[in-house]
Amino acid sequence: MIINDRLGPQGDDVYAALIAAHDGLDTDQSHALNARLVLILLNEIADPNRIAALLAEARALSSSD
Repeated sequence: MIINDRLGPQGDDVYAALIAAHDGLDTDQSHALNARLVLILLNEIADPNRIAALLAEARALSSSD
């Protein structure tokens, strides 16, 4: 797995903020928020090779559900 916990103890606060951002949204709005967030984060990463590796990892993890 290439995903490492780089947030440490702040991870819970980040997760809580993510959940709070979805509060009051319907399913379509929530999906749209996630899509916008993914695009913003991809732009922040700005490394096509890293993005490709992360996408492959996410896909592999979703296949094992």
